[in-house]
Amino acid sequence: MLYRTLGGTGIEVSAHCLGTMMFGSVGNPDHADSVRVIHAALDAGINFVDTADMYSAGESETILGKALKGRRDDVVLATKVHFPMGEGPNRGGNSRRWIVQEVEESLRRLGTDRIDLYQVHRPDHTTDIEETLSALTDLVRAGKIRAFGCSTFPAEEIVESHVAAERRGLGRFRTEQPPYSVLARGIERSVLPVCRRYGMGVLTWSPLASGFLTGRYRKGGAIDLSTGRAALTPHRFDPEAPLTAAKLEVVEQLVAVADSIGTTLPALAVAFPLAHPAVTSVIIGPRTMEQLEGLVKGASLTLDDETLDRIDAIVAPGTDVYPPDGAWTPPSLTDVALRRRPVGERAAA
Repeated sequence: MLYRTLGGTGIEVSAHCLGTMMFGSVGNPDHADSVRVIHAALDAGINFVDTADMYSAGESETILGKALKGRRDDVVLATKVHFPMGEGPNRGGNSRRWIVQEVEESLRRLGTDRIDLYQVHRPDHTTDIEETLSALTDLVRAGKIRAFGCSTFPAEEIVESHVAAERRGLGRFRTEQPPYSVLARGIERSVLPVCRRYGMGVLTWSPLASGFLTGRYRKGGAIDLSTGRAALTPHRFDPEAPLTAAKLEVVEQLVAVADSIGTTLPALAVAFPLAHPAVTSVIIGPRTMEQLEGLVKGASLTLDDETLDRIDAIVAPGTDVYPPDGAWTPPSLTDVALRRRPVGERAAA
């Protein structure tokens, strides 16, 4: 396993990061089996593990805490905060109140006294960015966390955060965690260039595009909408839907590329993000030992320029075949009042 420096932190992390979203009730509910998968990843040379408080309502962090007993010092541990944890107000978001409270819960579930990388899971327009950065800076000074970053932030908000940090003398986001795959290349336009400009580490998620790049879903084949991810969001997997049809069309072309270089579609998909100079580590999120072994087996795959050119011809750089599942949508698009003037103010004369 190759290692790269995480931004300017001096922390060396593996080019593959183990994502743990699939450990717990949402994916693999067997704690002992999940621990075995985590240990196998560590034994394969992966030293970077990413989780979040909201994965299976905290269960993922608890499983990871069990797995890291006796091995904590060998692992760069990352988790996230933002999404609601329980009912009622003030149990989510990016406020100082919630961050300071929830980091203690994550530390308890993980069974550790520090988090190496604490990430803000999504933007929060109800909280000033200075408020968030101030709370995170204080946690670094208190020794609770070593560094902090953001996840799925648009380029303009990453820039805003750095401006605010410099203006207020606060710590800055050292990493960004965006969705990135052959089917979702939109971050190549501005997010990745901005991260390079500010020297940020980048750990990307969903290289398999919510399963579409596993080879499980093929054009003309039956798609079971009653199980797995398809059951959770059937509209995203309906073969009659235009976006799904577009994804399946691209998959067929990518399968041909993978076959021509003697590899598998999943191996091709995971190798693709690592070819970008702004990407530090690619998050792989296996649910089973078999899935982990398949992903690790393809870790040595190098995509040459000819292969990358063929991929560019199928999906142009900086374009999305579909909006990445789970990506953040700004209120300027979702709130009608922010994009439509009152009726009486819409005319020019």
